[in-house]
Amino acid sequence: MCRVPGPTLADIARAAEVSTATVSHALNGTGRIGDATRRRVRETATRLGYGTPGPPRSRTLGIAVTTFPTAWNYAEIAYFSRALTAATSAAHARGYALTTLPADRAADDSWHSLAVDGMLIMDSPRGDPMVHALRARGIPLVFDGIPGDPRPGDHWVDNDHEATTHEVLDHLAASGARRIALQSGNGDEHYARAVTAAYERWCAERGAPALIVPFDVADDQGHGFDELLRGGQDRADAVYAAYDPGGRQLLAAAARLGLRVPGDLRVVCASEDPGYAATDPPVSTVTLDPERTARAAVGLLADLVEGATERTAGPVVVPAALLVRASSLARPAEG
Repeated sequence: MCRVPGPTLADIARAAEVSTATVSHALNGTGRIGDATRRRVRETATRLGYGTPGPPRSRTLGIAVTTFPTAWNYAEIAYFSRALTAATSAAHARGYALTTLPADRAADDSWHSLAVDGMLIMDSPRGDPMVHALRARGIPLVFDGIPGDPRPGDHWVDNDHEATTHEVLDHLAASGARRIALQSGNGDEHYARAVTAAYERWCAERGAPALIVPFDVADDQGHGFDELLRGGQDRADAVYAAYDPGGRQLLAAAARLGLRVPGDLRVVCASEDPGYAATDPPVSTVTLDPERTARAAVGLLADLVEGATERTAGPVVVPAALLVRASSLARPAEG
């Protein structure tokens, strides 16, 4: 049985004669607005029935990636593609439909009236407007990765990026690498910040220079690595690419610069793409196990929607795994 959708932030804004941003700040306890305005907005929201609890409206869960609220197709990225498939299966097993929002949907205001019973948000950055709006509506949330603005009571599923990054770097060092670089994202998602911070700590503990190259999805030939990979004795001899295309970008850069992999350059890439097992040479990869992550997140979200969970808030940790292939092995002995 469905209930009639409640008022949106825009409805409250019109009734209270303020902007939707002011409504969001008032309901979330953020922003610099006067106490009288905050009180008036909240009283208006209550009068209109905003956030009034009730039975599930739709037996529908939502899923979105909100890191880059632009028109990019995250379903084409191996990690997200596999996570979406597993999340859909897990939702169906619990009797829910799963609505996948396009990335640019996170940039509009449609989430103020989005008809879902709960929302799984992947890679939520700080200041995420979708999160603010859904919190104000009382929609249960579960996050893939620590939310950018965590609150007491939040639930999320994540990998141990500190341990995984150290495992990769220790592996590269054990293979003989001495100047290890990191290709990391320049977005505000937790993953990029966590991997970069772990890498910098590892370098600091060993007195090694931190060599960081920003990820550029359009750099098919790996030109962003050129400066790092030139320079004789001072060039990097290993790179951990934290994003899916990075391994192929590094192979392309090495080919252009006449570097042998792994003889001159060792490569590890965080990717769920099985094609890395067939490159020349096969590239070592880190899998974050998106299927297990998605299943755990959807199960937790369904429990929250149904009021069936007594789980302590905080993380569910999914182990990552380093799959060692030829690209990161020790340099063969010269005879």
